Parts: sequence; structure tokens; C-alpha cells
Amino acid sequence: MDWDRIQGNWEQMKGKVKEQWGDLTDDDLDVISGKQDQLEGRLQERYGYAKDRARQEVDDWSNKLKS
Repeated sequence: MDWDRIQGNWEQMKGKVKEQWGDLTDDDLDVISGKQDQLEGRLQERYGYAKDRARQEVDDWSNKLKS
């Protein structure tokens, strides 16, 4: 799914994000507000991911939404 659609449907996507990354708080999700770079940054903070790993996780997750 492209990020314009994810951002546009962020309220509905929050649940899917929480399923994938349960350590993210509701406050995190409000700050992320559907922005890919914000999601990647929060994953780095909460999970200790390197930047490349955070980007790969987000890419894999968004690609999985397409199916």
C-alpha cells in the first residue's frame, strides 16, 4: 500500500500498526500521524533498530498490506 493511502487512512491503520509493533504507544501513533519517517524513527527508539532495519520492517509491513 502506498504511503499516501496509509497516511489518509491513519485512524484505521493504527490498529494494524499496533498488531505489528505492540511496543508503540497510542502517543507514538498520534505523533507518527501516518508519516513513514516518523514510524521508522519510533521503531528505532522503541526496538533499538538500526535505520536500515527500521526502513526494511516498514517496507515489508506496507507491502504485506497490498495483498
